[in-house]
Amino acid sequence: MAAPVPILRMRGISKEFPGVKALSGVDFRLLPGEVHALMGENGAGKSTLIKVLTGVYDIDAGEIELGGEKVAFASPLAAQQAGISTVYQEVNLCTNLSVAENIFIGREPRRLGRIQWGRMRRRAAELLARLELDIDVSAPLSAYSLAVQQMVAIARAVDISARVLILDEPTSSLDTGEVAQLFRVMRKLKEEGIAILFVSHFLDQVYEISDRMTILRNGRLVSEHLTSELGQVELVGKMIGRELADLEKLEGKPLARETKALMEAEDLGRAGAVEPFTLTIHEGEVVGLAGLLGSGRTEIARLLFGADHAGTGSLKIDGRPVSLRTPRAAMNHRIAFCSENRRAEGLIPDLTVRENLILALQAARGWSRPIPRRRQDELVEKYVSVLKISPANPEQLIRNLSGGNQQKVMLARWLILEPRLLILDEPTRGIDVGAKAEIQRLVASLSDGGMAVLFISAELEEVLRLSHKIGVLRDRRLVAELDNDDDLTTDVLMETIASGARA
Repeated sequence: MAAPVPILRMRGISKEFPGVKALSGVDFRLLPGEVHALMGENGAGKSTLIKVLTGVYDIDAGEIELGGEKVAFASPLAAQQAGISTVYQEVNLCTNLSVAENIFIGREPRRLGRIQWGRMRRRAAELLARLELDIDVSAPLSAYSLAVQQMVAIARAVDISARVLILDEPTSSLDTGEVAQLFRVMRKLKEEGIAILFVSHFLDQVYEISDRMTILRNGRLVSEHLTSELGQVELVGKMIGRELADLEKLEGKPLARETKALMEAEDLGRAGAVEPFTLTIHEGEVVGLAGLLGSGRTEIARLLFGADHAGTGSLKIDGRPVSLRTPRAAMNHRIAFCSENRRAEGLIPDLTVRENLILALQAARGWSRPIPRRRQDELVEKYVSVLKISPANPEQLIRNLSGGNQQKVMLARWLILEPRLLILDEPTRGIDVGAKAEIQRLVASLSDGGMAVLFISAELEEVLRLSHKIGVLRDRRLVAELDNDDDLTTDVLMETIASGARA
């Protein structure tokens, strides 16, 4: 039986940015009716390969074939018109427009030059029903969570008559049920003959949904495999270029410690965001927050940082009542917050690594007292080395760094301030195995040094590995506070999230 002909073939693809060889002679092929996972650490070249394919970047060398014909797309629109639809990790929609308008923007059904609003809304509702999502399509997109926005972006891509559908970290903002919905849709599309390029750092998801995988490392092709023929340990070894044991992953659970209370929240809450909760964070303690998407984890973090105003309750630091009405007030108490939404609330893409890294320190000093350049260089050199930020060029534009290295820059920005409490909201979301292990080791090291950490993650195993105690949230309520003893497992955590009480 003849082997299937690839719908997409890329040969010898190379792409270089100033100081960075992003891709070097990469080959890639995609077959009709398959889910093909593109694997690699952050900085391996996955996003660059996708952007080269879709016309975001020109290629320096190599060729691309679609349906057996050579192509060179001048823009993402040209790629889309040729049948390549892309949904990126960071949702790129217009939140001020309605759900229906976002799905059909630029393709609105018209009659005699006028938009047929009713028809557009009906079609939008039908598309979302295909994704098993029942929402008001006339409401503004901003009214919905990041997870719903991600599903809307996927619905838009699916509606375009695609031969190739690219999903770049589509599940990063989805809970378990929503991932299952997405996978059902992906399987339907696969049966219809659509080729799906899937990028994810969730290995279990990759093995559940993909048929084949291609592995990149440092901008080069490592190998291509049937998913069923490559074990997870071998995959990780190929991704990082060394054996899994070399990650020096944390073993065991953190030991409980008796330290002074740093922050005490009593009946703190905000209407519509999170019900009143009581939580104490001690010096040198890692407090994990576990719960499903939308359970109130981020809302607690924002209250403790002064990004949102509490409607009820009180807050103490070192036993003294405080009112954190603004992030500046929290920073004055040496509280730092690393947001999960690094694009909207963290990074300034047109600034360099150095400029992004010293931003918080400069803000704390005031703009009338600029940090001397020599001092900037010293700080940047130190934290680029400590966090292994790559490339180690402080004058590189941060938008050219991989997601994991961007996350490290955000961490460095706050560590420069030497905070007493570091709030980390999904610090390892969407980053690779190696970067994730480095950040986990850093959190453990900071805790050993006396820094308190509030750690939020959708990955229960990660929360268990790092936390001294874990607050469990359900339906925007803190339903349990569990000591991370030998009896606490991911199963117990899941049962607590489901039932609202420890079994």
